[in-house]
Amino acid sequence: MMAFEFYNPTRLIFGAGSLAQLGKAARPYGERALLVIGRGSVKKSGTFDRAVSILEEAGISVLEFSGIEPNPRLSTITRAAEVAKKGKCDMVIGLGGGSVMDASKIIAATVFYEGDPRDMFTRAGKVPRLPERALPIITVPTLAATGSEMNNGAVATIDDEEKLKTYVRAEVLYPRVAVVDPELTLTVPKDHTAYGISDILSHLAESYLNGIDGTPIQDRLAEGVIMTLLEWGPKAVENGNDLEARTQVQWASIVAWNGWIQAGTDTTLPVHMIEHTLSALYDIPHGAGLAVLMPAWMRFAARFRPDRFAQFARRIFGLPATGRDKLSLAIEGIDKYEEFLRSIGCPTRLSELGIGKITDEMLFHWAEESLRVRRDEEGRLPGRPPLRKEDIVEILRMAL
Repeated sequence: MMAFEFYNPTRLIFGAGSLAQLGKAARPYGERALLVIGRGSVKKSGTFDRAVSILEEAGISVLEFSGIEPNPRLSTITRAAEVAKKGKCDMVIGLGGGSVMDASKIIAATVFYEGDPRDMFTRAGKVPRLPERALPIITVPTLAATGSEMNNGAVATIDDEEKLKTYVRAEVLYPRVAVVDPELTLTVPKDHTAYGISDILSHLAESYLNGIDGTPIQDRLAEGVIMTLLEWGPKAVENGNDLEARTQVQWASIVAWNGWIQAGTDTTLPVHMIEHTLSALYDIPHGAGLAVLMPAWMRFAARFRPDRFAQFARRIFGLPATGRDKLSLAIEGIDKYEEFLRSIGCPTRLSELGIGKITDEMLFHWAEESLRVRRDEEGRLPGRPPLRKEDIVEILRMAL
């Protein structure tokens, strides 16, 4: 039975042209902002200069921190936190994709965190010491993908040598405001638009397929957002200037991971945990890795829960169930899911990720690394079903 508590205090300002409201939204939090960006795409597009101008017009001075990696490193985040402290910043504004927004959340918390900031992150066998204070956070996404603009989670690679990529969730990491302007995504190239759609779909499908039973409202919410992505996602990929398509995909990104669909489902994300290992080790785009791993995991997991996967095939793809066993129906639905990812330009095999020759030794290493982040009392990665090291290796082999 469902039993849960829901809380999300983030104020959302959504719609084309809403960047103009950034100054007004930020002004209640102070007069000096650390503006965090990635490696320069927001400068090339002109978005950075617009944001600075809007903030300055509202009486907010801006201190820039650039260079957040596509898979952000805690060492970079720690340097940014020092900049914020020395600059006596009142707030942190993340202007960019999921990596920039995640980094901004951790920067805001690291400013006040006593001790090693690695201790706030989830690691198997250790209880995280969550941050209790953070500078006010404002998120301004330039990519529809992670939904980080309106949730309290953040992901980073916390060890440059060991390349362990993991996550932190804490109440103080909720952004105070998310200023979400789909116009800022018009310049995102086709491949990263597709990878973002893959990430959104994975949030939805992993919640749907790993949650507890007896959540019909959440099921229908997830199905509706998935079907919206199947309709509007290809339009956004095909014509990046289609603002209506960009708007629908951006809204889907938020709804997929702001907690509404996950409320009461006890969701776990085994595919995300495995992918974090790959993107930490090889710096591949997160959504591209998910496009490869998600169908492989689905084919593995469908054997243990064919009813659920058959429901997914019926409701999402309209596949007929009459005269068919549930597993074969489930597999056909998974094939359709993979075909969609391929149709928008996503990779669907590990061999397409530029990793090079993949050996069995590498597969076992990846499985072990995934279990370093999270595992249950029996040493398995939580999910439905829970995954032993050998199961993870089997999934990876299915993705070759």
